[in-house]
Amino acid sequence: MTNFMLSVHHVPGTAPYASEDDMKAAFEAVGAFNERLLSDGVLVHVNALLPDAVVVTADSRSEGPAHEGAQLGGFWIIDVADRAAAEDLAREASAACGQPIEVRQFEG
Repeated sequence: MTNFMLSVHHVPGTAPYASEDDMKAAFEAVGAFNERLLSDGVLVHVNALLPDAVVVTADSRSEGPAHEGAQLGGFWIIDVADRAAAEDLAREASAACGQPIEVRQFEG
């Protein structure tokens, strides 16, 4: 089995859903998706991130994201047979949350 991260990115200052009802429906669909991943035994970890960010380097600390543009909003870590399986689950995740999903394989 291979670990992959399926990630959701949001553009700061924009609403990811057209309405509160759309958001609630997406949260319910994502909850069902998460339960299926858990019951299938492929879910390693899932979580959403709060919007606040701090950038830390060896020399400094600053408030805000490390770069402009889309920011990581949440992710799933899954353990599946191969990239094709990860991409299949990413399609389902995208349908559930209504957002594009980035698929990245862990090194090693």
